[in-house]
Amino acid sequence: MSINVFHLPDLGEGLTEADILHWLVAEGDTVAMDQPIVEVETAKSAVEIPSPFEGTVHKLHGAEGETLTVGQSLISVSDGAEPPATEDAPAPAVDTSNADSPAPTQGASYREEERAGTQPSAEEAADDSSDESSGNVLIGYGTTSGGSSRRRRRGKSARTSGGSATGQSGAASHTHDALTAAPRMAPTVISPLVRKLAKEHGVDITGLIGTGPGGLIMRQDIRAALDQVDDQRRRSDAAGPAPTGLATPPPAPPAPAAPAAPGSAAHHTSVPPTPSKGWPATAADPGHSTLPPHASAARGGKRTGEAGAETAASANVAGTHGQNVDSRTGLAVAQREPVKGVRKAISDAMTRSRTEIPEATIWVDVDATELLNLRASYKAKDPENAPSLLALLARFTLAGLRAFPQLCSRLETHEDGTRSIVRFDGVNLGLAVESERGLLVPNLRNADQLNTVELNQRMREVIEVARSGKASPAELSGSTFTLNNYGVFGTDGATPIINHPEVGILGIGRIIDKPWVVNGELAVRKVTTLTLAFDHRVCDGGSAGGFLRFVADAVEDPTSAFLRM
Repeated sequence: MSINVFHLPDLGEGLTEADILHWLVAEGDTVAMDQPIVEVETAKSAVEIPSPFEGTVHKLHGAEGETLTVGQSLISVSDGAEPPATEDAPAPAVDTSNADSPAPTQGASYREEERAGTQPSAEEAADDSSDESSGNVLIGYGTTSGGSSRRRRRGKSARTSGGSATGQSGAASHTHDALTAAPRMAPTVISPLVRKLAKEHGVDITGLIGTGPGGLIMRQDIRAALDQVDDQRRRSDAAGPAPTGLATPPPAPPAPAAPAAPGSAAHHTSVPPTPSKGWPATAADPGHSTLPPHASAARGGKRTGEAGAETAASANVAGTHGQNVDSRTGLAVAQREPVKGVRKAISDAMTRSRTEIPEATIWVDVDATELLNLRASYKAKDPENAPSLLALLARFTLAGLRAFPQLCSRLETHEDGTRSIVRFDGVNLGLAVESERGLLVPNLRNADQLNTVELNQRMREVIEVARSGKASPAELSGSTFTLNNYGVFGTDGATPIINHPEVGILGIGRIIDKPWVVNGELAVRKVTTLTLAFDHRVCDGGSAGGFLRFVADAVEDPTSAFLRM
């Protein structure tokens, strides 16, 4: 019997650690290849990691809530295979489950993007130094015919020579033969995460040509295949495999009652998401808001319950009548919540933004009456496809960024201390979304190339994916300008924090009835406040004011604005 160790793989986008949210298997369970074994949370999103092995779970290297770094042992799986025995004595089992040893670092065995996280046997490690080596191999992922043939001949020779090789090396050879002989997976895929991505989106990997070394299929190849999927498939039933990965997951069963955890609202407010009068929340207008429904999800309830249990445990340790008393205030501590995962990423990003960026903020009150009238006319003609107010404001924002490209740039500092301003040919529009995991900023790639109908559809999709917690690291990074609709909180204005390393963010307040002068006479109009925070190192007040006025004029006279776009 041999024990295979699976290490925490590289999840991409420079992520170096992950928190264990929930084990999906227990020690002693039988697992199959590609079966999800654990749910982890990174600074970007929560993902399920599949097993590259099949067999019996020997050991779980980490408890729920623990943080592991890439390369640390995650799970040990016993394959149950009996090693070959010599005439004198049976060969001992090979155990490679040293949980404290780091993952191997052979350059030929791992790809920078698709690190699989497995630890090779002693024989494989020795063979990897040879030019004929095929590298580390996950169960069933295949190898070159030359490599596997060479190792099988060596194993056979060792068994027939009677003592020319140790029992341990014979067991390792037998185990490797079992691994490489299994034809159950495509030989052009190494990473289980790539296979899981393809499986989730309904991509047939047998028809793909990999761009990696030796034709290996990589994450970018799956993404390229998804770009070719027909729009009709993208809107397929959420209950089936969604080709674009944008289907909304089925609702989770209600969680047991538990104390609400603080910090679940956006970083800038704790006001509950009550739609304001100017932003009606209707089924026909699901894309108008960046807020999710604040119903408790099963996972959220579980984590809250766990936090409550941790609090109770710490209180008992304190020994002060079941309560932990804060020495500074003299008050009992109700709960201690560790800052990690998405909350840690948000904290670090906000701190870095306020520390590095000398931001300035400007705002203007805008009469949005004509914009509401235009949107109402669209909805009367085509209720299903009428663009949301947020989509219309996004269209005006993209046009403003084309006119004032200084706000769609980045300031880079080089190793020698010099700086340069990088301007982009296009816009990746970020959308601030409040989710159960915290504030996220998914983005629309090349949003400036979409028309208003396409923009509205894509906004709905990325918002729903972010709310469901299924957004990939790539979907949560790379934006060049952010749009933040905090008006759904019932607030008129705010001073939004720039999403580093961007140089600008546009905030939208609630739309309410206000007295307004029209043609010299007082009238009641629908008024909102637009707020722009910008990096004063990159953009001056003239350009910032010009951009904000451009968007404001489009809101006040949208019909004329569309004619100019």
